[in-house]
Amino acid sequence: MRLQLFRAGFVTAGLLFPLLFFSCKAIAQEGSQNEFLSIATSATILYDAPSLNAGKLYVASVNLPLEVVVKVVGWVKVRDYHGYLAWVEDKNLSPKRFVIVNASVGSVYQSPDQNSSLVFQARQDVVLEWLGAAANGWVKVKHQDGQVGYIRTDQVWGV
Repeated sequence: MRLQLFRAGFVTAGLLFPLLFFSCKAIAQEGSQNEFLSIATSATILYDAPSLNAGKLYVASVNLPLEVVVKVVGWVKVRDYHGYLAWVEDKNLSPKRFVIVNASVGSVYQSPDQNSSLVFQARQDVVLEWLGAAANGWVKVKHQDGQVGYIRTDQVWGV
């Protein structure tokens, strides 16, 4: 009798596991298309699991860009530009795109060409609003003070 119950439980688990695996895999593939969101509220807490009772990892500032890894009801598992994984409540996220300078100094030009006029330079960890992709490895960005220009994609994270 116990063996039969164990077998039934094992078979049931065996049938459920592939369904759970494929549904998680489909969600993870959605995030693997480099979907980026940003923190929408100031002082947003990121957790080590999708629960308000989970361990608190750190507090993120508004506009911080994050890469989507997995979405579940009410929560999103994200990766920051350091590669750290965390969970955040989806109500604290915005689809508005931002990038973060990952070079020691990021140079922003008037047009997507290094021979054009330099508009400004941004230090590492400065967050810039993403205005869209440009050709040949450039993105159009906006500084919080209103300056607009183009920066090479290898100088920012979140593209």
